[in-house]
Amino acid sequence: MNTMQTQTSRPKKLRAKEFFEELQDIICAKLEELDAKEHFREGTWSRSDGGGGKTRILQNGALFEKAGVNTSAVAGELTEALARRMNVPPQRFYATGISLVVHPFSPMVPTIHANFRYLEVGSSDAWLGGADLTPFYLSEEDARHFHSVWKLACDRHDPEYYPKFKKWCDEYFFIKRRGETRGVGGIFFDYLRGDFEALFSFVQACGHSVLESYVPIVQRRKHQPWGEREKRWQLFRRGRYVEFNLLYDRGTLFGLETQGRTESVLLSLPLHARWEYNLKPEPGSAEDRLLHVL
Repeated sequence: MNTMQTQTSRPKKLRAKEFFEELQDIICAKLEELDAKEHFREGTWSRSDGGGGKTRILQNGALFEKAGVNTSAVAGELTEALARRMNVPPQRFYATGISLVVHPFSPMVPTIHANFRYLEVGSSDAWLGGADLTPFYLSEEDARHFHSVWKLACDRHDPEYYPKFKKWCDEYFFIKRRGETRGVGGIFFDYLRGDFEALFSFVQACGHSVLESYVPIVQRRKHQPWGEREKRWQLFRRGRYVEFNLLYDRGTLFGLETQGRTESVLLSLPLHARWEYNLKPEPGSAEDRLLHVL
C-alpha cells in the first residue's frame, strides 16, 4: 500500500485533527518570529463528554497586543437549539478545527481572524471556515493583497468559490444593528459538503494561505507612525468587533453551546476596547473614509 492509500484509509476526522494541529505549530512559530519579544503560552483542556483542545495565547508582545491560536477536537450530543439551527435531529457529533485572531498593538496594522473546522454529524460531514481582515485605517493596497491571496487559493480548486465565498463573507460579517460590515471581508463558507478529498485539499490550501495573506501587510505597516488619536479610534472600532463576536458569531455560539472551554471560546476578544456614545469622525478624515467603505 502506497503513502497516499495509507493516508486516505485513515479516519477522516483524525486526518483533519492532525492537519489543524500542524497548522497551529506553523502559524504560532511565524507570529513569534514577527513579534520578536513574547512567546505563546499553551494550555490544554478537556471535556467530560469527549475531547478537548490546545489554547495558545501571546499577550503584550512588541507587535501583537493579543494573539490566540486554538485547536480543538470534541465529541458529544447536539443540544436541541443547535440541532435546530443545523436542521438535523439531536444526535452525536464530532468537531475538530483551528481558530485564530491577531490583535496588533499598532492601530495601523489590521486585525485578522480565521477559522476552519471539520464536522461530523451522524453519517454526514461538512467543512466550515473562512478568513477576514479588520483594518482600523483603510489601505486599498492591503485589501487588494488580502483578497488576491484568497482568490488564488479558491481559484485553484473551483473558479466559483471566490465570488461565492467573498459575498458570503460580506453578508456574514455584518453588524445588522449598525448597518456596517466588521471589516473589509475575505472568504466565508458554512457546511460545505461533497467529496472529502477535494474539500480537504481546499481547506489545507486555505490554512496555508493565512500567513501569506497577512504577514506582508504586517511587515508593511508595523513601522507606520501613529498617535493618541489613532489609538483611540482603534479601541473604538474594537468595540464593534466585540459586538459582532458576542451577538452574531456562530463559532462563538457553537463553542459555548457544546460546552467548550469558555476562556478558549472567548479568546477572540481583544485585551482593550472602548465604547463612546455616538462617536462621529470628522468628514473627509481617514476615519470617515473607513466608515464610508464599511
